[in-house]
Amino acid sequence: MSSPLFFLDPGSDLGLQDQVRRKLVDAACAGAFPPGRRLPSSRALAAQLGIARNTVTLAYQKLVDEGLFISRERSGIYVDHDMLRGRAAVESVAGGREPLRSSRWTDRFKTGEGDVPTARRAPNWRQYPFPFIDGLFDASLFPVTEWREASRQALTVGDISQWSMDSGDADDPMLIEEIRTKVLPRRGIRARPDEILITVGAQQALALVSQMLIDRDSTVAVENPGYPDMRRLVADRGARLVFQPVDDEGLVVDRRLDDCDLVYVTPSHQFPTGVMMTQARREALLKKAASRDMVIIEDDFACETNYLDQACPALRSLDQDDRVIYVAGLSKVLGPGLRLGFIVASPEVIAEARRLRHLAVRHPPLNNQRTAAHFLGMGHYDATMIRLGRLFRERRTALRDALNHYLQQSVAIAPLRGGATYWVRGPDHLDVEEFAAQAERRGVLIEPVGPYFADGKGPRNIFRLGVTSLPIDRIREGVAVLADLMRDLPVAARTFPYSVEQRLEGEALQAAMSGSVLLCKTIYGDPCTIELLPDGQMVGRAGYANEDCDVGRWWVEGEVWRRQWTRWSYGEVSSLRTVIVGDRIGWFDAGGRLLDSAVIRRADTD
Repeated sequence: MSSPLFFLDPGSDLGLQDQVRRKLVDAACAGAFPPGRRLPSSRALAAQLGIARNTVTLAYQKLVDEGLFISRERSGIYVDHDMLRGRAAVESVAGGREPLRSSRWTDRFKTGEGDVPTARRAPNWRQYPFPFIDGLFDASLFPVTEWREASRQALTVGDISQWSMDSGDADDPMLIEEIRTKVLPRRGIRARPDEILITVGAQQALALVSQMLIDRDSTVAVENPGYPDMRRLVADRGARLVFQPVDDEGLVVDRRLDDCDLVYVTPSHQFPTGVMMTQARREALLKKAASRDMVIIEDDFACETNYLDQACPALRSLDQDDRVIYVAGLSKVLGPGLRLGFIVASPEVIAEARRLRHLAVRHPPLNNQRTAAHFLGMGHYDATMIRLGRLFRERRTALRDALNHYLQQSVAIAPLRGGATYWVRGPDHLDVEEFAAQAERRGVLIEPVGPYFADGKGPRNIFRLGVTSLPIDRIREGVAVLADLMRDLPVAARTFPYSVEQRLEGEALQAAMSGSVLLCKTIYGDPCTIELLPDGQMVGRAGYANEDCDVGRWWVEGEVWRRQWTRWSYGEVSSLRTVIVGDRIGWFDAGGRLLDSAVIRRADTD
């Protein structure tokens, strides 16, 4: 009987010896070496794999030392099937057959029907050069050195003696105390230890709350657009969903909430628009909850990214009637691997949530809890949040500037307070699904917003761009690729009444521009005034308080009007064909495509 064929992965992070060990164990568990059958000799296996015989010998010896394989003198090495007896039996690899599959399982599922739209991210997103996907993080953001230091502290003999023992359902008291005294006060929340429960990420916290408080008799309000997984949790519980709209102040509080038992809200950083709920809206929601006997589930999933304005206090901190259940997690950067979240609520709620958690996972791994506690206790969490706030601020500004430079006429973005994402509105004729598919083929990942809406569709010309997933030096190039794609789209209707054929040239263009004032808007909606001085100097002021100013120069070369700012538009020279119709001015590129337009106040009309 022939031996199974082994392959090594040249791109694996594992060493050759570790790869050989894993391949042998996998083959043994799959039944490739039945009882009484000898494993390949070290010489034969080394020749098959093209590696040194000593590497295979050491791998075999390690497996023998671990008790998985048996070495019989003058016979060879065999699998210890007594050790494998507890593993699931499978067919032999040689001549095996596929196990039977039954479609009857789907009829047994007691969960929802799966018709709630969900947002899914490609697992290979890191392989794309320009992944503008919010909530995914490039490797440079993880605090490797600091986490290693916290891990070493958690691996001292004293700490191991604490977290390695069975604690029943109790969480690590050190982590509870660090969250209570370091994390929650920044959100204005005061809590006792019996009001905090650690969960396997914020998602488990939401699942526990749903299981505890929602059933077929419940009516639950969720944000629209909003978090798809929460809609799915509510739908799986059989409850009636009320899709409550979101505006520039956050969740709308009106009569549609009157018959609701619960309302789910993301006030500090609305998902997915990024809007921060205003203080007045927070107070209105709490008042509504008290008058209608509602429970509020507050998901504070990204409170650390609101770095541009002073954060509003959490709803839980304003709650005087014990109606708010607060759900959050440690940093999103740590979250994907660490999976630690927490619930803050009354002791009765925490006790019931602990009972439900016990039935599923007992508690999150205590070694991870202790490492996170040291990470917080040594100040690494605060330092990481400050560093991330600075990086995300720089990246989002870079994204805004790139959009403003390349796509003035094509897109608009909503002003935000903090956050690391932009809600981008393209031209009316944009089919964002097709646009996203074309962008992906060019190495750019963008996120259509359809899955965040209750109907799974949403506006067809809106998408999200996030900056947590790519370094700052790749943002501009990625936007430039999007700009090329967007300019190639068929245009349904121009927003300027004339085309480049009516352009001004030479002395006529020089005379029209000299001494004029241009009134326009930035891509993010702020007013912008540009003065074109007769001597060729240029002064620009943007913002509602003229807080963003720059200077530059302008000149005419033949049929082209040129301008160059000191800071704006990266200080590069722009070459524009110019058309003036009444008090409107339009700029076109060499191909006749409209790039931008403004109101012009000429010197001869003042």
